[in-house]
Amino acid sequence: MNDECEVLLIGGRSGVGKSTVSWEVSSRLRDLGVAHSFLEGDFLDQVHPAPEDDPARTRITARNLAAVWGNYRELGQTRLVYCNTVAVLEPDMITKAMGGTVTPVGVLLTAGDAAAEERLRTREVGSYLEPHLERSAGQARYLDAHAPDWVHRVATDGRTVAETAEAVIALTGWTAR
Repeated sequence: MNDECEVLLIGGRSGVGKSTVSWEVSSRLRDLGVAHSFLEGDFLDQVHPAPEDDPARTRITARNLAAVWGNYRELGQTRLVYCNTVAVLEPDMITKAMGGTVTPVGVLLTAGDAAAEERLRTREVGSYLEPHLERSAGQARYLDAHAPDWVHRVATDGRTVAETAEAVIALTGWTAR
């Protein structure tokens, strides 16, 4: 089996459309006949309380990613679409967990405060909205300041989900092979 793999890392602030765009990317790749797997990274660290020796849940994320990716690799998969707020900041953890030679493509989805707030207001209906809005704005600043230069920025403001997904797919080169 070929040890060379690729991972599309999709990150961004809350309300930017990461999950929605990632699902659209996966659906579009499927329609184009491009073999791949898709993981929503948020599902890999859902353990509460966090382990005392792993408060950021990084090790449990890596262990779960390695286990799930190992199963996908047994099926012959060599491409992974991975979505998580900080995915573009954790390429070393992600590629190490995947094992072998892994080439990452990083995409930081961006949106202005107004667009992110509008999206969050449609999904956050409880008492957590205001803290979520504040955290999202802080995430945007942090990600913009810390995302490496090799990470592509793709704005979601004024674009449909399909248009954003097409822009993301174009950055992978996966449809040109």
